[in-house]
Amino acid sequence: MHVTDIQYLRVYLPQYSLMHNIKANFDKIFDICKHHLAEHCNDDDNFFIYRHKPKMPDLQIVALSITAESLGIDSENLLFSKLKKEYLSDFPSLVDRTNFNRRRKRMAYYISLISQSIADTIEPKKHTYIIDSLPLPICKNVRIKRNRICTENDQVKPSRTYHACHKTYYFGFKLQLIINQSGTPYFAALTTASLHDSQYLKCLDGVQLTDCELIADGGYLSKPLQLELFESYKIQMITPSRTNMKEINTEWTPKTRYQRKRIETLYAQLDDQMMIKRNYAKSLNGLLTRVCTKVSAAAVLQMINFENKKPLNNIKHALAA
Repeated sequence: MHVTDIQYLRVYLPQYSLMHNIKANFDKIFDICKHHLAEHCNDDDNFFIYRHKPKMPDLQIVALSITAESLGIDSENLLFSKLKKEYLSDFPSLVDRTNFNRRRKRMAYYISLISQSIADTIEPKKHTYIIDSLPLPICKNVRIKRNRICTENDQVKPSRTYHACHKTYYFGFKLQLIINQSGTPYFAALTTASLHDSQYLKCLDGVQLTDCELIADGGYLSKPLQLELFESYKIQMITPSRTNMKEINTEWTPKTRYQRKRIETLYAQLDDQMMIKRNYAKSLNGLLTRVCTKVSAAAVLQMINFENKKPLNNIKHALAA
């Protein structure tokens, strides 16, 4: 090994160890979570009123969940194993794993609010958004008949459908994600896999979008639903026209097509870094909580880059600072 290599290791290794230090990153992410959820917390950093004050506040559970996902630890078994072996003194108020999982599921709504607040901070002038869907398989096709997980809700059950982009059938759900122009997640929802993308437009009344443009691909093309969105919420859908359509959408331009690709990049990041398609959940609420945590983790990493004046979407390097 050359002298230059030794000098490089001396400079690089401390940064590498800090990047994977759970406690150091937890403190950083906790401050971000507290800032964006301040109006929802009480003085004890809890979202709910407890008869007996919990050992670990709600906000710390949210921050620890996002920290784990940001570091690529999506197994609670692995997370608590590392915490008890290496960081026990750093987390004196750590609860047991069962309590952690149960309370985290209860706070899925607040976890999702973090990405929405971050999106508003990074891009306060909200005018253009992008929407797309991502397949979330929960089991292999050969195990469909034996599947029993995520079936407790009669309205949203896993189903089998064909995914045209991947040219394959899968069994599970769809992630419907709305992002702003900067690529920051704004709203995420789960639908059954067989639901057509255009039918999800009926559910946009709860997204709190008004007077804006919504860029989508051809899967969301539905003139009656687009007209209803515009009349009710002033949301103008911009989609490409089909080749057999007589009226060509002149608003779908090369610039719009380029803007829409930003959500595909984010999906690739969620799949690669956050491993969003890897499912350990056994209930629909557990799956929704995991998905919200992974999406909010990506938004938190973007916020760290935003504060450090780094390229916003280089989320893989966000914790190296």
